[in-house]
Amino acid sequence: MNSMRVAQVSEPGRPFEIVERELPEPGPGHVRIAVEASGICHTDAGFVHNAFPNISFPLVAGHEVAGRIDALGEGVQHWAVGDRVEVGWFGGHCGHCVPCREGDFINCQNLQVPSWAYDGGYATHMVAPVSALARIPDGLTAVDAAPLGCAGVTTYNAFKKSNARPGDLVAVIGIGGLGHLAVQYAAKFGFETVAIARGEDKRALATQLGAHHYIDSSASDPAKELQALGGATAVLATASNSQAMAAGVDGLQSRGELILVGLDDGPLPITPAQLILSARTVIGHPSGTSRDVEHTMNFSALAGIRPMTETVPLEEVNEAFARMMSGAARFRMVIVP
Repeated sequence: MNSMRVAQVSEPGRPFEIVERELPEPGPGHVRIAVEASGICHTDAGFVHNAFPNISFPLVAGHEVAGRIDALGEGVQHWAVGDRVEVGWFGGHCGHCVPCREGDFINCQNLQVPSWAYDGGYATHMVAPVSALARIPDGLTAVDAAPLGCAGVTTYNAFKKSNARPGDLVAVIGIGGLGHLAVQYAAKFGFETVAIARGEDKRALATQLGAHHYIDSSASDPAKELQALGGATAVLATASNSQAMAAGVDGLQSRGELILVGLDDGPLPITPAQLILSARTVIGHPSGTSRDVEHTMNFSALAGIRPMTETVPLEEVNEAFARMMSGAARFRMVIVP
């Protein structure tokens, strides 16, 4: 086969269109991947609508990609045709900027994000540098693995790198694409886990995911409820709403952390006194490297953590993207080319 299909956006804000392209050969240090599953992330909307700098069109989105290597570029070692691999938000690093030289690859000043730096996974095939590759364990299907390259590693790493320890009270704001995974990770890490969302109808889901407590933010004050439980060591804010994220600050115990992974253009309504008087901190958390993605997938396979997904063929990408944007997806739309 000398051709492939991609779902591309020809101009900012336009619908996806399925087009046929010549099958690319991987360059030195790169591999070609036969895509088996590609998650649809809310951040993809930023690429589609040209909200990030230096985006090129036509654009092929997708940074939650699971598949198999089907061609090796020159000089590639330790990988073989047929290997199952994941490419997430971390799509490679430059190796020469200051963060890279200090080993902080996720904060590379020239970070390569699929769909931003090169074509992403809304396609039958894609090419990626070997530094982006994470090996998928046997215990995960491609559909289960795909969302872990962004939504999974982001929430897994956020708690792993927090100050919370087993037995501590932690909270997750929002039970969506990120939040439904965050609740599972928190419970499996041994935290006393609180899920916070709007509506009593989400209580059963929160319990199913492993939460020990549920707070309906439309019926009570989450901060007061958290303080009644003793105060949270960490609150992970996954909701894309600055007001909702900021509400977690007063639910923290002294020296607690509010960890932000949800994106919103609005400012956080937090006063200095809310932080200073109890030595609280607010932290912005990025995703994770390809090695972090491997840790996330391995832990998920061992602990029985799986994303809740809806699958669609490549030809239905527009319908799937609209379902994600509307908030109707439960909870990750995954394209299966």
